Amino acid sequence: MHVPDGFIDAPTSAVTAVVAAGALAVGLRGARRELDERTAPLAGLVAAFIFAVQMLNFPVAAGTSGHLLGGALAAILVGPYTGVLCVSVVLLMQGILFADGGLTALGVNITDMAIVTTVVAYAVFRALLKVLPRGRRSVTAAAFVAALLSVPAAAVAFTLLYAVGGTTDVAIGKVAGAMIGVHVLIGVGEAAITALTVGAVVAVRPDLVYGARGLRQGLRLRVNGVLVDAPEPAAPVAARTSRRALWISGLVTSLVLAGFVSFYASASPDGLEKVAHDQGIDTKTEEHAAAGSPLADYGVEDVSDARLSGGLAGVIGVGTTVVAGSAVFWAVRRRRTSAPAEAR
Repeated sequence: MHVPDGFIDAPTSAVTAVVAAGALAVGLRGARRELDERTAPLAGLVAAFIFAVQMLNFPVAAGTSGHLLGGALAAILVGPYTGVLCVSVVLLMQGILFADGGLTALGVNITDMAIVTTVVAYAVFRALLKVLPRGRRSVTAAAFVAALLSVPAAAVAFTLLYAVGGTTDVAIGKVAGAMIGVHVLIGVGEAAITALTVGAVVAVRPDLVYGARGLRQGLRLRVNGVLVDAPEPAAPVAARTSRRALWISGLVTSLVLAGFVSFYASASPDGLEKVAHDQGIDTKTEEHAAAGSPLADYGVEDVSDARLSGGLAGVIGVGTTVVAGSAVFWAVRRRRTSAPAEAR
């Protein structure tokens, strides 16, 4: 789904850049309300995990692969505003360091992959939780459906953008049919990854999952005519997993996925690449501005061994993403904690 330079014309790219900038400004403001001292470190890890899993292309049809977009996963784990920022950090790292997704198309990619997927997924997720029984299984089930629908929604958004600013004369009906069809299949993989990840975190630390907040209403007691919160019962051992242990295990998992498992990912073109080639959308693709990057195409320059080159690139990508993401969310949290003092 990473749109390269040349697919969308300059005016449309400029408009999406303005939309993306506005959404990021709103996201920064909203993330201040979503993040606290417990969840802010998790947000940087979520960005790194999304980067790692996006390297794991999985086959969906003959000659076509797909990969995680991550909007649903981020929105459910850390909140919709923070989720937009998480995916945007990933897209920025991919575009600058790895020449993946055009730089002039960065606004298109943020609008499509970060904003649309996050908004659609979280809206579906919240709607489902209102009708499903309260519980952890409902969170996992709602995450599955939300992620499943978010991917074809992004395909529809790309089709609309291409109808407005596409640089080649291609029948939009053919583009829509091909894009939505293949991305429904990719959505199944997205849904499985999202549900498994959300379910795993909910199992050990449900209090850290933004989408699981409010599942259990605390008991209130009347003491001397005043309602007070009853003490929380002792959590099971699994639920008492420390934030540090969760963060370290998540980072190690991300490094293993990007540094080792990614070598076994499908080499077939992803959904957009396949559709672009089959429909002639890619005839005006421009060379990426960062094509000369030493990490371009997810390999390390001058490292001849393909396995080692890709593994090193993946590890570097996870490292830079977790640092960049953590810096952003640390700054947002610091801004939140300093705001009351400034108000006084």
